[in-house]
Amino acid sequence: MGTWVFEAAIGTVLAAGLWSGWRLFDRNPLQAPPDAPRDMPRKTVSVVIPARNEAANLPHLLASLQVQTLQPVEVVVVDDGSEDGTGEVAARFGATVIRHDELPPGWTGKNWALWDGFRHTTGDIVVFLDADVRLAPEGLEALACARERAGGAISVVPYHVAPTFGEKLALVVNLLGIFVFMSPYEAGNARRGMYGPCIVATREDYLRAGGHAGVRSEVTEDMALGARFAAAGIPVANFLGGGLVMYRMYPGGARDAAAGLAKSAVRGMAAVGRTTVLLCALWVAGLFLTGLFFWLDGVLAAGFILYALQLRLMARHAGTFGLVMPVLHVLSTLFFAAVMLYSLYQTAWLGSVSWKGRHIRVESGRDAS
Repeated sequence: MGTWVFEAAIGTVLAAGLWSGWRLFDRNPLQAPPDAPRDMPRKTVSVVIPARNEAANLPHLLASLQVQTLQPVEVVVVDDGSEDGTGEVAARFGATVIRHDELPPGWTGKNWALWDGFRHTTGDIVVFLDADVRLAPEGLEALACARERAGGAISVVPYHVAPTFGEKLALVVNLLGIFVFMSPYEAGNARRGMYGPCIVATREDYLRAGGHAGVRSEVTEDMALGARFAAAGIPVANFLGGGLVMYRMYPGGARDAAAGLAKSAVRGMAAVGRTTVLLCALWVAGLFLTGLFFWLDGVLAAGFILYALQLRLMARHAGTFGLVMPVLHVLSTLFFAAVMLYSLYQTAWLGSVSWKGRHIRVESGRDAS
């Protein structure tokens, strides 16, 4: 009797976790632009790229911008105190380069770069891209069309190119990020966030929401900016990048990934609705149970197989995570746990987060050094 009750309880948890994953994985891919004649109004587009020590990444993005079907009227690269020739690389590709060596009081480096970069643009639509993003030739046009159809501000979770094993460890973290930004339960959340690597808005809407000046001290500026758009009555829509918007986030492997993800993991989850957090927790609980204890019980073994299949199906839309990582999902789940603990340590104990040689105080968002 006891064994039957135990298996029923485990089966219920695993079923709830698997269902939670499917419920949260609202696949809303960015669509290719319509064939000619184009049915969207022709508006000018500007691109702003904040860049700190991004000499290795920028050539990929800037080269992709040069072959767009919709050419931007300007590409503004803000060199945020780089020490690797980032500005020189951007200039070689014909971008307008703005150099920042000091921050105004109360600003984080990225927010100041985005705001100041915006002030040097003229386009009707402004596209904010991280330096590790790459666009397919129709990517910029697809972003402009999606924004036009949505009628507000949009962001895109890029397709994650992860060629090395260390980068593939981010599978579970990556999927949880998709859950948070694509969750149907976040549609009515007044604090609904946007995905920072790719944000698109009209000039008018961006200014009405206060832009990055309104979130100048925020570490999770994308979450805060989404809330600012919502407060201004501007709808927010999030998409998956598919084959149109991609990035390779952490070519340095697991250590870079842990440092980059931890800086915003805990604070980002704090802005997410309770239902989304609960379903994410159920999904992760199933991952832990099946990954660590699949050998103990037939129900857990069956759950292990079902989770591996689910991860494989989801991963096809999320990035190049291959066939092995969904099977070895316990490694990616433990990596997620390590990221969350490190993020909690930084935010709750140290009161600051570290990224690209800077220490940023969580309380104020100002650089600590």
